[in-house]
Amino acid sequence: MAFKYAIALTGGIATGKSTVASLLALNGMRVIDADSISHEILDASSSWVKDKFGDEFVNGTKVDRAKLGSLVFSNVEAKKKLEEFLHPKIRDEIELRSEKQDGFEFPYLIDIPLFFENNAYDIEESVVVYTPRDVQLERFMKRNGYSEEESLKRISSQMPIDDKKAKATWVIDNSKNLKHLQQEVEDFVEKIKEKYL
Repeated sequence: MAFKYAIALTGGIATGKSTVASLLALNGMRVIDADSISHEILDASSSWVKDKFGDEFVNGTKVDRAKLGSLVFSNVEAKKKLEEFLHPKIRDEIELRSEKQDGFEFPYLIDIPLFFENNAYDIEESVVVYTPRDVQLERFMKRNGYSEEESLKRISSQMPIDDKKAKATWVIDNSKNLKHLQQEVEDFVEKIKEKYL
């Protein structure tokens, strides 16, 4: 039985989830990263990608994720095809790693970007990395160099960040600077320790 001690770590595009995952790890929390698992599985499935989407989406043995991303964000069919192939494989791997972590009988985090959207994981508690939408848009454009239109399209493909915040067990606020974020992470880790130790 997986996920007994799991806490879902989620947020939105450019809310700082990866930074928070790193800070949590620095503070001694264990983190399973769904994104890196999906990258591993995608690269291992490069021949499938080539077969289904075409040669131009693969460089050598690696999948060109930026190119594939542009396709799936603008093509509902392609997105569905990719997700139906990837999600069960990602889930199996996450379950496997989760069962190992449950053996320690202490909470750990599973970084799942679309936790609320897909509702695919039976995890009771969640922490949302929160950034107001206008800050999210600004950070995403700066980080990825996309136009406002393209950025909004990607952000809108996810559940609004305020809705996620309302559903979360805990919220880590990332609307200010890194020092503030570090404090937020430390406070969260303390709450987890108080609850479980």
